[in-house]
Amino acid sequence: MKTKTVMQQGLSHIETPAEWAPQKKIWTAWPSHADLWQENLRPAQQEVATMILALASAGPVNVLVLGSDKTALASAQAALTAPNIKLIPANFGDIWLRDTGPIFVRKNGQTTAATFLFNGWGGKYVLDHDDEVSAFVAHQSGLPVVEHDFILEGGSLEHDGAGTILTTRQCLLHANRKSGGLEQVEENLKEAFGAQRILWLEEGLVNDHTDGHIDNLARFAAPGHALCQSPSGSDDPNAGIFESVAKQLADMGLKVTQIPSPGLITNEDGEPVAASHMNYIIYNDVIVLPTYEEVYSKAAAAALAKIFPSHRIVPAPARHVLSGGGSFHCITQQEF
Repeated sequence: MKTKTVMQQGLSHIETPAEWAPQKKIWTAWPSHADLWQENLRPAQQEVATMILALASAGPVNVLVLGSDKTALASAQAALTAPNIKLIPANFGDIWLRDTGPIFVRKNGQTTAATFLFNGWGGKYVLDHDDEVSAFVAHQSGLPVVEHDFILEGGSLEHDGAGTILTTRQCLLHANRKSGGLEQVEENLKEAFGAQRILWLEEGLVNDHTDGHIDNLARFAAPGHALCQSPSGSDDPNAGIFESVAKQLADMGLKVTQIPSPGLITNEDGEPVAASHMNYIIYNDVIVLPTYEEVYSKAAAAALAKIFPSHRIVPAPARHVLSGGGSFHCITQQEF
């Protein structure tokens, strides 16, 4: 695959920091499209506001707001009043910046914005302007830009900060991502992120429309230490997947810690949805954990506090955000 860069050509050292590394700012977006969110728009805005205000206690937060919608801008201005929050008028299909935005990496010690092609999660959800978000955010950051000509979503990758990437075959090798096969994907990841080791899990959660994004499935807590979930309740739809993931991670030689899943969470039609306590977002000394009910989410917050004792855990409701297809990690992107 070809790479275009505005930086000096030649030998270079590329590294991708782990999410717990010091961050300069967080990028996210404001739920703005009434036609997409319908009755969930206002409650989703409330949930996103709770997340943003918590993150703003740890540093600057840049928020994209649909520039052509005065109502959206007014709602963001009313809800997001902390001094660390900057509203940026923009065009975007929806709020999933983890997938539509750039990924910030370091090249020769300098932070750069790496951009990728985006095809609406394999052509399932193609929205106007989503394919423009990556370049827009990269330009707004004012950082050097490195353009990659392959399809990639940030939610499909988990970085340990020491050269290891965790991902799933279901997503990255899916025919709808036009990956070119395992060898090509691994070459792309090594080139773009300085990866030295790529660990492959098999598949993601039940009814995850992203085709198995890793940020719903497993995360790193430190190099060599992976987090995943354990089943909650006798009707947890992902019980078998959770146990399989824990075994796969252990077989890779990783220390494995499981925290409780949210259990069975359903949509208005009674179908299981991909609710996950793995979809937390870390910003400096704060971790915002999406919650979906009382018992298991409380237990997950307590477990996460033991794993990250230097961080303040902020549990925040996310059921209405989930109605759009994801949660807090899905709608954020960190800049180092």
